[in-house]
Amino acid sequence: MAAHGARGNGGETMTLQRVFDPRLNALNVVRLLLAVSVIVWHSFPLTGASRPPWPVVQLLGEAGVDGFFAISGFLIVASWMRNPRWRPYLRARVLRILPAFYFCLVVTAFVLAPLGILLVGQGFPDGYLGDSLLYVLKNAGLRIVEAGIGGTPEGVLPYPGVWNGSLWTLWWEFLCYLGVLILGLTRLLRFRVTVPILFIACLGGVALTAAGILDNAELINGSRFGLMFAAGALIHQVKDRLPARWWLVGIAAAITITASVLPDYRLVAALPLAYLLIAGGALVKIPGLRLRNDVSYGTYIYAFPLQQVLASAGLAALGVPVFAAVATILTLGVATLSWHLIEKRALRWKRSRAGMTPESVTLTAGPA
Repeated sequence: MAAHGARGNGGETMTLQRVFDPRLNALNVVRLLLAVSVIVWHSFPLTGASRPPWPVVQLLGEAGVDGFFAISGFLIVASWMRNPRWRPYLRARVLRILPAFYFCLVVTAFVLAPLGILLVGQGFPDGYLGDSLLYVLKNAGLRIVEAGIGGTPEGVLPYPGVWNGSLWTLWWEFLCYLGVLILGLTRLLRFRVTVPILFIACLGGVALTAAGILDNAELINGSRFGLMFAAGALIHQVKDRLPARWWLVGIAAAITITASVLPDYRLVAALPLAYLLIAGGALVKIPGLRLRNDVSYGTYIYAFPLQQVLASAGLAALGVPVFAAVATILTLGVATLSWHLIEKRALRWKRSRAGMTPESVTLTAGPA
């Protein structure tokens, strides 16, 4: 089926609101591609290769993570506006993130990390079992405070000291969810100036970071992720007036790529990137690209520890392209298991408890 044109029947402009169909869009594909881009980006340090100096390639990893926040900003605000009740909202967010997150912590601590250690052939450090349990317990609050386990992975790997270098962003994702909840409960989200003010405030933080003035890690990360989440929320706020056209998607892509030469591409491209991903996903009306099985979250959370295992097995010597391809195939398999065994079941429970329709589940589901 072809994508919507610039105008609908009767010559009406096709806005994003008219184009977006919760039952037929490619946002799950978009999120999966973003997760794969993070795999490619992480393949550089995990193989010991220096990251390429080309700005457009450096954009790959950052935009991959930023894109998740932009899409979440669009969908999560839509979720609250559709059903502004704190209990089902918070339950839905918790069930989407935490079950798979906890399972990933356990699998990493008691399966993947031991496998990596055995492949390296270094032997387990004293008290490793207790350290594995502490790894799970200390990180159970979603904020990653313990990156390694008993001193592993050690320096023999290109990226030592961290078993999962992706999970740390989930904390910031959940903080954005809580931000929407607070703004909703205080009714500030009803005012059309609220989201633009937050966007401008976060943009100011990103500008100060780019200028070298802001050096606090919490404020830097908060500004970055808050900006991208607010960008998606802003797209949602103007969706009834925002045209959804392929040529505008092309312009947004060009702006995002061109902005990669700046100290921080988000200074110019936060909104264009959000529009590129959201409008592009909405415009695609090919039924085969509407993935009912959303494996993007599992791909994101399992990729890094699986890549560490592959590096432990010596596959890092294959180079970035082959290493990334093998890691992607393996990760997709594990992510599929995570979806069917953990995530899909949690979503069913969420739907039955909240009285949600399959359509609303499709709209609000997403990785972080």
